Amino acid sequence: MYVSIWEFQVAPDVEDRFRHEYGPDGGWVALFRRAPGYLSTRLLCDRVDPLRFLTVDIWESEEAHDAFRRECAVAFAELDDACKALTLRELPVGRFTTLDGATPIF
Repeated sequence: MYVSIWEFQVAPDVEDRFRHEYGPDGGWVALFRRAPGYLSTRLLCDRVDPLRFLTVDIWESEEAHDAFRRECAVAFAELDDACKALTLRELPVGRFTTLDGATPIF
């Protein structure tokens, strides 16, 4: 399993739109679902700072993720541009691999 985690600081007054775009029925998941090897995404909200979120994207492999990024680069860039106004900051937390081969609990 391959997991990509991103942190977002959401702009005030657009939290509902952010939750939609990055949640299970939003544009990002719809785009990821077009790719072989995509498994799921979880959207996490910080309990202390309600405008801080993490996305946890789970893929079968790093190769599947990288192939998606190559093959869907234009659509990815377009959606990323459309969502820029929703966040004040977007940071990659990291790219992870499960060590035991098990599916992450997310």
